[in-house]
Amino acid sequence: MEQADNPTLPSTGLEIRPQETTRWDLLSLGEVMLRLDPGEGRIASARNLRVWEGGGEYNVARGLRRCFGLRTSVATALVDNPAGRLVEDLMLQGGVDTSHVRWLEFDGVGREARNGIYFMERGFGVRPGLGMMDRGHTAIAQLRPGEVDWNAIFGHEGVRWFHTGGIMAALSEDSTEVVREAMAAARHHGTVISFDANYRPSLWKARGGRKRSMEVNRSLLPMVDVFFGHEGDVAAVLGEASNRPAWHRLESFGAMAERVQSEFSNLKVIATTIRQSHSANRNGWGAFACACGAAKGTAESFAGLQFDDLEILDRVGGGDAFAAGLIYGLLTRRGLAWALNCGVAHGALTMTTPGDASMVTLPEVERLMTGVAAGALR
Repeated sequence: MEQADNPTLPSTGLEIRPQETTRWDLLSLGEVMLRLDPGEGRIASARNLRVWEGGGEYNVARGLRRCFGLRTSVATALVDNPAGRLVEDLMLQGGVDTSHVRWLEFDGVGREARNGIYFMERGFGVRPGLGMMDRGHTAIAQLRPGEVDWNAIFGHEGVRWFHTGGIMAALSEDSTEVVREAMAAARHHGTVISFDANYRPSLWKARGGRKRSMEVNRSLLPMVDVFFGHEGDVAAVLGEASNRPAWHRLESFGAMAERVQSEFSNLKVIATTIRQSHSANRNGWGAFACACGAAKGTAESFAGLQFDDLEILDRVGGGDAFAAGLIYGLLTRRGLAWALNCGVAHGALTMTTPGDASMVTLPEVERLMTGVAAGALR
């Protein structure tokens, strides 16, 4: 249910399409992979692996569906074989619509196209988490401009919010152009666009590393309304190195966000998670966000909930859950401060369960937002 805008809070300037005129609250574009999880063990010595689905952009759609009850869909591509159908089954269990999945014919061995998989060790104490990707030459990486009718999706079906990110844009040169094409169509039809920089060194290694990632992000940002970045991603857009201690001060983030917005005046919101790793399973966790004013000097920054020593079971997907919570707050017009706290709480709770995906309920998020201490609920 949509809420009225709070007149005491600065407006984000986001023009969101009415829910009744659209089929989807959010559409995500990105790769969905099989995650193989050895649980408390190591990949190299595993004898049993638990299967999940996951992907940076998809995780946002799933969180918005399962925790927040919104209507979400994912645009992706899979190979039509049992592994691809397993991914589909997992997405269906997550409640995310699969009508925009592009299915590629299986050649029997995967020479033409494959489904992406990754192995993930959670880590513990002084042993960090370890992710091992096997996603080369996948179906989504071969998607080319012109193969998806974006105008039908954003125009005929109607989408209130479009989310994609740097992971999708990094998969191939074609993937970058598919992101650009989808953004142009979304913008034409009045859909809010969010982009999560989500820099992955392994994906950009063959394409020029951080420098090329920065160039691609800068080329896409003129079409973006809401920009998400981990620590350093916002600085990288300006060609600057991040200063990690400074990033944990609101005034430092605010100054950086205003410099970004002065160059990309289309941006309405800039948000970043803040993480301090005390150990693999104990992190400081929080976030900042900036409502970018239309005139210079009118931007206002906020600090969200802060967890100085958050106990973590599985940190993968925490940033995506943060994005989902913040998007929910903005879609329901609760104001940026509320949306920011919703994102931080949703991310914190998501990291207490295994797998990429949110297993959280809205009442749990709202309870944590009030500062209620953990305890048995009976």
